[in-house]
Order: sequence, then structure tokens, then C-alpha cells
Amino acid sequence: MLTAIDLFAGAGGLSTGLELAGFDILFANEVSEVFSESLKYNHPRTEVSIESITELDPHKIRKSLGLQQGELDLIAGGPPCQGFSVNAPIRSKDDKRNHLFLDYLRFVEEFNPKTVLIENVPGMISFENGDTVRSILKSLKSLGYNADIRILYAPHFGVPQMRWRTIFLANRINTPALSMFPEPFFDIKGRANFATSLDKQSLVYQKHNFENAEDGFVSVSDAISDLPEILNRGGNQEMDYCQTPETAYQNKLRKGQKILFNHQCAGLGKANLQRLPYIPQGGSWRDIPHDLLPAGMKRAKRSDHTQRYGRLELDGIGSTILTKCDPHWGRFIHPTQDRVLSVREAARIQSFPDKCKFFGNLADQYKQVGNAVPPIFAESIGLGIRNLLEADRLGKQLDSSRISHMKGFQEALAF
Repeated sequence: MLTAIDLFAGAGGLSTGLELAGFDILFANEVSEVFSESLKYNHPRTEVSIESITELDPHKIRKSLGLQQGELDLIAGGPPCQGFSVNAPIRSKDDKRNHLFLDYLRFVEEFNPKTVLIENVPGMISFENGDTVRSILKSLKSLGYNADIRILYAPHFGVPQMRWRTIFLANRINTPALSMFPEPFFDIKGRANFATSLDKQSLVYQKHNFENAEDGFVSVSDAISDLPEILNRGGNQEMDYCQTPETAYQNKLRKGQKILFNHQCAGLGKANLQRLPYIPQGGSWRDIPHDLLPAGMKRAKRSDHTQRYGRLELDGIGSTILTKCDPHWGRFIHPTQDRVLSVREAARIQSFPDKCKFFGNLADQYKQVGNAVPPIFAESIGLGIRNLLEADRLGKQLDSSRISHMKGFQEALAF
């Protein structure tokens, strides 16, 4: 089996996806104790450290894992991205979180893995006018890697959610890094509200990348229609499913699971509950009678805050899952029930397998799900990396055409 370590692992979205792609996650680092509890439960074979990465010694860790330099197949991770986010109030290179990339690169230098994966928010492309991205690519090159970067859209790979991520891929196998990136499986348009190019080069997929893609997408209904109805502030941490899977996506995520975890939702107050019946699928705050609106929304323009108090559409695609499923934050109202999404419904839209269990209080659980890399998205990226590594082991040159990737992506989406 291929080997990997996951730094800044969170609750394990990236680890879960890489495991689905055939990687054995030997080591993971996550400083949050409650996130680590979920990580340990869902990845019992992985050695999990909760120390700050700044305090970790990559040499000692490599030795404890019994690895020679150059033996590890992949280092993956997502250093904290708040400092790079286009939504952050202050985007400064003095933000200490931004320098955690240097600690990530310490691990790359010590382990000298065959491949490297870094994920982050799209907003980092414009941070410091692109200098951060250039520095990362330059650093990887100085360590002997071919490296490239793209901004990928999760629905292209079967995730029922509008979510963009910046992905760096690198290898030291004398193969262009661009050949490692997955080609879209679904042809669905996504609206980018961020910089999409660097040094006049587009970082998002173009028309030719969709030649082998299928029309359509995985919908909200595909993701959650089999889950039991619950009331506002209702549900349980463990419960029965009550019905069989209705879609291929549900079948993939359930995969023999007998107990439903984390199907519990946050409660809404009386004022919000009065507003929900007025909001149809696809609707928002603009459908609520004026006298029932929050004071601030009464002064808003009809063109403002179009996602607030949004109700999801069964046949549509989900909004980006955030760290709170709060209707004031976005489109998180259940399509047919007057409540917000449960933790499990958010996890389904994030593409977590149902066997993944989240610990801590309800706020902790929502945060773990919202902060994660969607596992099916990570699986597609992992399959592209696996294709390269397996071709190298067989002494073959990786076919850089998009056809060479399709078998792997069909595996990822073989619900």
C-alpha cells in the first residue's frame, strides 16, 4: 500500500479521501484535542500527534515510523488558511499562521517524499500579489520537485457542494506536475469570486478539460434524502437509518454502516422558526415578510446577502458548508423541514462516509465538518497521485493525457 502523512489534519477529511484512494496514513498532526479525538477514532491505524507543528522534530518522526529518506510516497496537508482568505479582515504576511508553510516544508525536506500535496483557499492566489504562491513553488523546486498549482471546484468530482480549493501538487519523479491533477468527472459551471490567474496563467479548468466529463452533478437530494426526519434542535448522536439508500452516492457513503452518527441539528429560536415557513426551496430572506425580518435585514437592499436565510433545493447543489450551519450565515435551511442541516447532513454534503464520527459538542462537530477537505474531492486528487506513483513503480512514463486519469476517477465516483 502507498504511504502518506497528513499535516494540519483537522478531523481527517483529507486523510479519509487519501485512504479511499489507496494510501495508508502513517502519521497525522492536529493541535485541536477535540478534532484529534475524531481523527483518532476514524483513523485507528494512524499515529496522531496533537503537538504544535512548530514543536515537532521531522527527523525523530521519520525515524519512529521506520522510514528512510525518500521512502514515503506522499506528504499532504492544509496549513491554516485564515490569513490568506479573501474574507479575512486583515491579510498580512505578519500573520504567524501564514508562516506555518515553512514548518510544512521542513517535513518535506526531511522526509523527501516522492510527491507533495498542499491545499488552501482560493484567496491565497492574490495574497501579497501572488508572492506567497510563487515562494511555495520556488521552495518546492529548490527541494528537487516539479510543482504546479490549480484551483479546483469540488462539484466537478462528485461533491454536492459549491466549494473551491487551491491545490499544489509536486513530484520528484521527473514528470510534469500538471499531469497529476484530476480531470473533471462532471461538467457543471461554477462561479469564481476570486482571482483565477497568476502571472497571466489561468488556474481554473478550461473547456478542453471537460471533454470526458459527464453532464450533471450530485444533488442535495442525492446526498441526504435517505436520512430520517428530525425536528428543530432534534436528532441524536446515534440512531437508526429507518430506510435503505436511495442513490448511488448514499450507497457509497453508507457502505455497510448500520448506525447513523451525528444526525442532530442546532436549535433555532422562536423568531427564526416563524420565518422559515415563508422560505421556499431556493428562496432566501427576501421571501420573509418585512415585519418578521431581523432589524438589520429590514434596511438591506434586495440585491444584498442573497444567501442569508437560504433554503436548499433538493435538486440543486449545496452551498459551501461553513463552520456553522447558521441561517444568518448562508443557505443552510433543510429543503423540506423547518430547521437547519444536521451535522450528518452537512457531513454528507461534504462527502464524509457515514462511518466517520465526530466528537465534542454540537458546535465542535459543525466546525470539524466545515473546516474539512471533502473526502471524495481528496480521493480524486489522491487517485491522480496514485496513478503517477504506480506508473513510476512499473517503470512507465505517466500518460499526461486526460484519458489516463479516467479509470481512477471512475473508481472514485463508482458509487
